[in-house]
Amino acid sequence: MQIITTQTLVNDLKNLGVQTGQTLLVHTSMKALGKHVLGDAPAVVDALMEVITPEGTLVMPTNSTNNTDPATWGRNPFTPEQWDTIRAEMPPYRPEITPSNRMGMINECFRTYPGVRRSSHPAFSFAAWGKHAAFVTANQSLNNSVAEQSPVGRVYELDGWILLMGVGYERNTSLHLADYWADYPFKEREDNGSAMLVNGRCQWVTYYDEAVGMDNFAAIGESFERETDEVMIGKVAAATVRLMRQRALVDYAVRWLETNRAEA
Repeated sequence: MQIITTQTLVNDLKNLGVQTGQTLLVHTSMKALGKHVLGDAPAVVDALMEVITPEGTLVMPTNSTNNTDPATWGRNPFTPEQWDTIRAEMPPYRPEITPSNRMGMINECFRTYPGVRRSSHPAFSFAAWGKHAAFVTANQSLNNSVAEQSPVGRVYELDGWILLMGVGYERNTSLHLADYWADYPFKEREDNGSAMLVNGRCQWVTYYDEAVGMDNFAAIGESFERETDEVMIGKVAAATVRLMRQRALVDYAVRWLETNRAEA
């Protein structure tokens, strides 16, 4: 039975192609790495930081989607009559202490590390560490939360990389950026809201996201891998891992969406 250490993870990441100084947007699954990672999530965060060093920038999503409008919740246990109470009583988003929700152990662990910054969006935030952490997390737009004015858009500006560690393209947030940019008819729009601090006081603030569909993300990834040589595929511990330039994927996905959704 293999014991997976931090050094195991470091070696595997380097063999895949992760390098010192990269800007790296990471989507992870602790379970996919295997049962015997010594130190659990901190070992993974330590390994990523060791490889890219403070000259690089490590970015992960830290969504707190339990702080959203109850009208948008699937399998909602509350009645519509209770929704106003939820909106009025929801504690505000605070970057330093609000936990991530359904993001997994690694992302939540990373959020708590010294020197990590977190963006301001009350539901769809990102955390970042390293050289460009302040730039990546600054001034995230409330509307269209993963478009140009977002950490995902900033990674694109920095010509960063995407690391899918044991997860598929349906978890690849950068495809939302492509969806915003793609020109096709009948884009979806989702109105939402969250509790956040405004001038020091808790308020329920409304916002919207356009092009929020994820139905085609797996198909885009499959086509991208079939038609380009941009994806490095390997193993980190027990997980199948994909490393790719974000710009290459996003630019390809824009073209794919404009062709395939226009025909839908």
